[in-house]
Amino acid sequence: MNKINPKKLLRSKWTAVKSINKEKHFLITEVDFDEDGGVILCLLEAIISRRTTDINWHDLKDTEQWLQGWK
Repeated sequence: MNKINPKKLLRSKWTAVKSINKEKHFLITEVDFDEDGGVILCLLEAIISRRTTDINWHDLKDTEQWLQGWK
């Protein structure tokens, strides 16, 4: 399980264990917080195509889906 601090998500790098649309390397480009400091929006951007999608940041903790950094 990856340990993640929500305040350090922005500009963090991630590698998908299984390719998503033939892409493996991603960057968190936007994180929005609510008034209590909880994450309400997390945008993941593919490095090659610049395609963005929103993701539940808790999914990044699953090491069977995501690895921290670019591997």
